[in-house]
Amino acid sequence: MSAPAQPREAKRMSDAAVQAKTGKTWKEWFAILDKAGARKMDHKQIVAYLVKHQNVGPWWQQMVTVNYEQARGLREKHQTSEGFTANGSRTIAVALPALFQAWQAERARRRWLGDAALTIRTATPPKSLRILWGDGKSRVDVMFYAKGKGKSQVTVDHRRLTDAKEAARMKTYWSQALDRLKATLQA
Repeated sequence: MSAPAQPREAKRMSDAAVQAKTGKTWKEWFAILDKAGARKMDHKQIVAYLVKHQNVGPWWQQMVTVNYEQARGLREKHQTSEGFTANGSRTIAVALPALFQAWQAERARRRWLGDAALTIRTATPPKSLRILWGDGKSRVDVMFYAKGKGKSQVTVDHRRLTDAKEAARMKTYWSQALDRLKATLQA
Protein backbone atom coordinates (compact mmCIF):
# COMPACT_ATOMS: atom_id res chain seq x y z
CA MET A 1 0.00 0.00 0.00
CA SER A 2 1.58 3.26 -1.08
CA ALA A 3 1.32 6.33 1.11
CA PRO A 4 0.60 9.83 -0.14
CA ALA A 5 3.53 12.22 -0.13
CA GLN A 6 2.07 14.61 2.45
CA PRO A 7 -0.34 13.94 5.30
CA ARG A 8 -3.55 15.90 4.98
CA GLU A 9 -6.33 16.87 7.29
CA ALA A 10 -9.20 14.45 6.69
CA LYS A 11 -12.76 15.22 7.60
CA ARG A 12 -13.63 13.07 10.56
CA MET A 13 -15.97 12.70 13.49
CA SER A 14 -15.76 15.63 15.92
CA ASP A 15 -13.47 15.60 18.95
CA ALA A 16 -16.53 15.86 21.20
CA ALA A 17 -18.11 12.77 19.64
CA VAL A 18 -14.96 10.63 19.78
CA GLN A 19 -14.25 11.77 23.34
CA ALA A 20 -17.81 10.93 24.43
CA LYS A 21 -17.40 7.38 23.11
CA THR A 22 -13.73 6.66 23.85
CA GLY A 23 -12.74 9.09 26.59
CA LYS A 24 -10.09 10.70 24.37
CA THR A 25 -9.95 13.38 21.66
CA TRP A 26 -8.34 12.80 18.26
CA LYS A 27 -5.25 14.73 19.39
CA GLU A 28 -4.92 12.44 22.42
CA TRP A 29 -5.40 9.29 20.31
CA PHE A 30 -2.83 10.45 17.76
CA ALA A 31 -0.31 11.25 20.51
CA ILE A 32 -0.83 7.80 22.08
CA LEU A 33 -0.36 6.07 18.73
CA ASP A 34 2.68 8.19 17.82
CA LYS A 35 4.30 7.28 21.14
CA ALA A 36 3.54 3.58 20.48
CA GLY A 37 5.34 3.80 17.13
CA ALA A 38 2.21 3.37 15.01
CA ARG A 39 3.71 5.29 12.08
CA LYS A 40 5.78 2.17 11.40
CA MET A 41 2.93 -0.29 12.00
CA ASP A 42 0.50 -1.66 9.47
CA HIS A 43 -3.26 -1.44 9.98
CA LYS A 44 -3.57 -4.79 11.77
CA GLN A 45 -0.72 -3.95 14.13
CA ILE A 46 -2.30 -0.63 15.10
CA VAL A 47 -5.63 -2.34 15.77
CA ALA A 48 -3.87 -5.02 17.83
CA TYR A 49 -2.16 -2.31 19.89
CA LEU A 50 -5.51 -0.60 20.56
CA VAL A 51 -7.05 -3.91 21.64
CA LYS A 52 -4.18 -4.98 23.87
CA HIS A 53 -3.10 -1.67 25.40
CA GLN A 54 -6.07 0.69 25.12
CA ASN A 55 -9.12 -1.60 25.56
CA VAL A 56 -10.89 -0.11 22.54
CA GLY A 57 -14.05 -1.81 21.26
CA PRO A 58 -14.23 -3.36 17.75
CA TRP A 59 -15.92 -0.48 15.91
CA TRP A 60 -13.72 2.15 17.57
CA GLN A 61 -10.55 0.15 16.88
CA GLN A 62 -11.18 0.62 13.18
CA MET A 63 -12.37 4.23 13.49
CA VAL A 64 -9.33 5.33 15.48
CA THR A 65 -6.90 3.39 13.29
CA VAL A 66 -8.25 4.65 9.95
CA ASN A 67 -8.40 8.26 11.16
CA TYR A 68 -4.84 8.00 12.49
CA GLU A 69 -3.59 6.51 9.22
CA GLN A 70 -5.27 9.28 7.21
CA ALA A 71 -4.01 12.04 9.51
CA ARG A 72 -0.44 10.73 9.33
CA GLY A 73 -0.44 10.20 5.56
CA LEU A 74 -0.39 6.41 5.82
CA ARG A 75 -3.74 5.98 4.09
CA GLU A 76 -5.60 8.03 1.52
CA LYS A 77 -9.29 8.82 1.70
CA HIS A 78 -11.34 5.85 0.42
CA GLN A 79 -8.33 3.54 0.68
CA THR A 80 -8.71 0.14 2.35
CA SER A 81 -6.48 -2.88 2.69
CA GLU A 82 -7.99 -4.16 -0.61
CA GLY A 83 -7.44 -0.97 -2.58
CA PHE A 84 -9.84 1.95 -2.96
CA THR A 85 -13.62 2.17 -2.71
CA ALA A 86 -16.36 4.22 -4.32
CA ASN A 87 -19.83 4.29 -2.89
CA GLY A 88 -23.20 5.91 -3.22
CA SER A 89 -26.82 5.58 -2.20
CA ARG A 90 -30.28 6.73 -3.17
CA THR A 91 -33.66 6.63 -1.54
CA ILE A 92 -36.29 5.97 -4.17
CA ALA A 93 -40.09 6.17 -4.01
CA VAL A 94 -40.65 2.55 -4.96
CA ALA A 95 -41.35 -0.67 -3.04
CA LEU A 96 -38.33 -2.79 -2.09
CA PRO A 97 -39.11 -5.73 -4.45
CA ALA A 98 -39.30 -3.37 -7.45
CA LEU A 99 -35.98 -1.76 -6.55
CA PHE A 100 -34.31 -5.15 -6.15
CA GLN A 101 -35.76 -6.33 -9.47
CA ALA A 102 -34.39 -3.25 -11.25
CA TRP A 103 -30.91 -4.49 -10.31
CA GLN A 104 -31.29 -8.25 -10.58
CA ALA A 105 -33.19 -8.57 -13.88
CA GLU A 106 -30.81 -7.92 -16.77
CA ARG A 107 -33.44 -6.34 -19.02
CA ALA A 108 -34.59 -3.94 -16.29
CA ARG A 109 -30.99 -3.15 -15.34
CA ARG A 110 -30.05 -2.23 -18.92
CA ARG A 111 -32.73 0.51 -18.90
CA TRP A 112 -30.68 2.55 -16.41
CA LEU A 113 -27.20 0.97 -16.34
CA GLY A 114 -26.75 0.31 -20.06
CA ASP A 115 -24.43 -2.49 -21.14
CA ALA A 116 -22.22 -2.48 -18.05
CA ALA A 117 -20.29 -5.73 -17.90
CA LEU A 118 -21.05 -7.39 -14.59
CA THR A 119 -21.73 -10.80 -13.13
CA ILE A 120 -24.07 -11.27 -10.20
CA ARG A 121 -22.29 -13.76 -7.98
CA THR A 122 -24.74 -13.90 -5.09
CA ALA A 123 -28.29 -12.63 -4.77
CA THR A 124 -30.25 -12.56 -1.51
CA PRO A 125 -33.67 -11.18 -2.51
CA PRO A 126 -34.58 -8.48 -1.68
CA LYS A 127 -31.61 -7.65 0.56
CA SER A 128 -28.35 -7.77 -1.35
CA LEU A 129 -26.38 -8.51 -4.49
CA ARG A 130 -22.69 -9.37 -4.71
CA ILE A 131 -21.36 -8.46 -8.14
CA LEU A 132 -18.12 -9.11 -9.98
CA TRP A 133 -17.43 -5.99 -12.06
CA GLY A 134 -16.44 -6.25 -15.72
CA ASP A 135 -12.74 -5.80 -15.02
CA GLY A 136 -12.79 -9.11 -13.15
CA LYS A 137 -10.90 -7.57 -10.25
CA SER A 138 -13.23 -5.18 -8.49
CA ARG A 139 -16.39 -6.08 -6.59
CA VAL A 140 -19.68 -4.28 -6.12
CA ASP A 141 -21.82 -4.88 -3.05
CA VAL A 142 -25.38 -3.63 -3.39
CA MET A 143 -27.63 -3.48 -0.32
CA PHE A 144 -31.37 -2.77 -0.26
CA TYR A 145 -33.41 -1.36 2.63
CA ALA A 146 -37.13 -0.73 3.08
CA LYS A 147 -37.76 2.85 4.16
CA GLY A 148 -41.52 2.72 4.69
CA LYS A 149 -44.48 2.07 2.44
CA GLY A 150 -43.47 2.52 -1.18
CA LYS A 151 -40.00 3.82 -0.35
CA SER A 152 -36.63 2.01 -0.46
CA GLN A 153 -32.93 2.72 -0.29
CA VAL A 154 -30.09 1.20 -2.29
CA THR A 155 -26.42 1.49 -1.33
CA VAL A 156 -23.50 0.65 -3.61
CA ASP A 157 -19.98 -0.12 -2.42
CA HIS A 158 -17.53 -0.66 -5.28
CA ARG A 159 -14.37 -2.20 -3.80
CA ARG A 160 -10.86 -3.19 -4.92
CA LEU A 161 -10.33 -0.19 -7.17
CA THR A 162 -6.70 0.44 -8.13
CA ASP A 163 -6.18 4.04 -7.03
CA ALA A 164 -7.78 7.29 -5.88
CA LYS A 165 -8.30 8.45 -9.46
CA GLU A 166 -10.26 5.31 -10.35
CA ALA A 167 -12.25 5.61 -7.11
CA ALA A 168 -13.20 9.20 -7.98
CA ARG A 169 -14.18 8.17 -11.50
CA MET A 170 -16.33 5.29 -10.22
CA LYS A 171 -17.93 7.47 -7.54
CA THR A 172 -19.11 9.80 -10.32
CA TYR A 173 -20.19 6.81 -12.41
CA TRP A 174 -22.30 5.37 -9.58
CA SER A 175 -23.79 8.75 -8.69
CA GLN A 176 -24.98 9.20 -12.27
CA ALA A 177 -26.17 5.59 -12.55
CA LEU A 178 -28.19 5.87 -9.33
CA ASP A 179 -29.73 9.11 -10.59
CA ARG A 180 -30.79 7.28 -13.78
CA LEU A 181 -32.16 4.40 -11.70
CA LYS A 182 -34.21 6.79 -9.59
CA ALA A 183 -35.53 8.65 -12.64
CA THR A 184 -36.43 5.34 -14.34
CA LEU A 185 -38.28 3.90 -11.36
CA GLN A 186 -40.06 7.10 -10.37
CA ALA A 187 -41.16 7.97 -13.95
